[in-house]
Amino acid sequence: MVRSRGVASIAAAVLLVLAGCGGFVANGIDSSANQPTATETATPDAPSPAAANGTLEVHFINVGQSVATLLVSPDNETMLIDSGDFTDDGEYVLQYLDRQDIDRIDHFVVSHNDADHIGGNAAVIRHYETEQNGVGAVYDPGIAASTQTYERYLDAVEAHNVTLYETREGDRIGFSGVETTVLGPPEPYLENGARNENSIVLRIEHGETSFLFTGDAEDDQEAYLVDTYGATLRATVLKAGHHGSASSTSGPLLDAAGPRVVVVSSAYDSQYGHPNNETLQRLAARSVPTYWTATHGDIVLSSNGTAVTVSTQRPAPTDPLALRSGDAIAPGATEPVTQRATYLPRSSPRTATPVETVTDGGTPTENTSGDLIIDRVNADAAGDDWDNLNDEYVVFRNAGAEPLEMGGWTVSDEADHRYTVPDGFTLDPDETVTLHTGSGADTDTELYWGSERPIWNNGGDTVTVTDADNETVLERSY
Repeated sequence: MVRSRGVASIAAAVLLVLAGCGGFVANGIDSSANQPTATETATPDAPSPAAANGTLEVHFINVGQSVATLLVSPDNETMLIDSGDFTDDGEYVLQYLDRQDIDRIDHFVVSHNDADHIGGNAAVIRHYETEQNGVGAVYDPGIAASTQTYERYLDAVEAHNVTLYETREGDRIGFSGVETTVLGPPEPYLENGARNENSIVLRIEHGETSFLFTGDAEDDQEAYLVDTYGATLRATVLKAGHHGSASSTSGPLLDAAGPRVVVVSSAYDSQYGHPNNETLQRLAARSVPTYWTATHGDIVLSSNGTAVTVSTQRPAPTDPLALRSGDAIAPGATEPVTQRATYLPRSSPRTATPVETVTDGGTPTENTSGDLIIDRVNADAAGDDWDNLNDEYVVFRNAGAEPLEMGGWTVSDEADHRYTVPDGFTLDPDETVTLHTGSGADTDTELYWGSERPIWNNGGDTVTVTDADNETVLERSY
């Protein structure tokens, strides 16, 4: 009863502010007879493509204690998720968009209406509506805020007659070239309409790769997501919820999403202690490489549909427990990004049905070699590749339930350079081994190719693993 009255009051307030703007859609009812309903716009008739074509770019802009993310689809459509803090009025976001030659925002997604997420909304709308090629539509969870920042945002929507959609779970945004699904907020709202707990949650899929954006979702919305979607939350890249606060990026969400990479957007000297040590401990326990805008600067992820390549302004640590040992980089820094690493999705690359083999004792067992997967390819070593061969490496993981006896297996690239795993080497379940290009002493977790030259092509290559019988176990391109 209280929740219903609260939501109704908020909706009424929003409609009053936007009266006569001709662009607001609430609960599927359009305030303009000439505009389509939210369902018609958000659920395209055409199915997503079976195979990925082109490149999806995801830019995490360094905006200090805030967040703003630019996406450029393979079809060159743009999506902006949030616009930074109210204290800089969109300055850093607009500067970055200008440097990227972005002349139109096709989809402007407002994760929720806190002032540190909508700080540049009014400025972005004004700029693109008056000086560039416009804003296609704004997508908003529909929960108002009693701030001047929110009022200025709605005033800009009304002044420039920009279409504004209330966006909820189950909607789909027609972001051309990729599959975009809205997983939150649900109907009815959680927690009596608390803004953080009703963030717009997006999962964006491009080929085998996927990205999960959870806004400032905290424990209740994350629990809802896990309970509702489970393993379908799987994502190659996860944007840490609520700037890395302790109440977000929970263990259950991490286990369901299984990210290869996590990105945290917050200030180096965050007054809130973001990212929180509890969050970093959870990431470290799962060995998830973590990038932080405060030390890596602008972070650009590129997906070709089979792998995600990460480029950053600075080569800062990615070990979650070492994040703070990196040096701060100021928002607005203009130095270019440099490629750092390439990550592949968590799914097993082997599609053939496992065959049965027979042990010496005659007991049938399943061949589990198909459970070998690639966690990470670091093709571009820091500095000169030739001088830092051990920073060029591939990380393999045993995703199965049984040990993999890998002695005699070979790893090769497209140029047919070959490495043979030492006899007797075994990779236990859920353990990783890193194969470095250079020289060193082999251990249970580190192997060394012993090459005197770089192996992996920075511009893309294929990793092939064959077993002792010369059967292909794994083949993945990046």
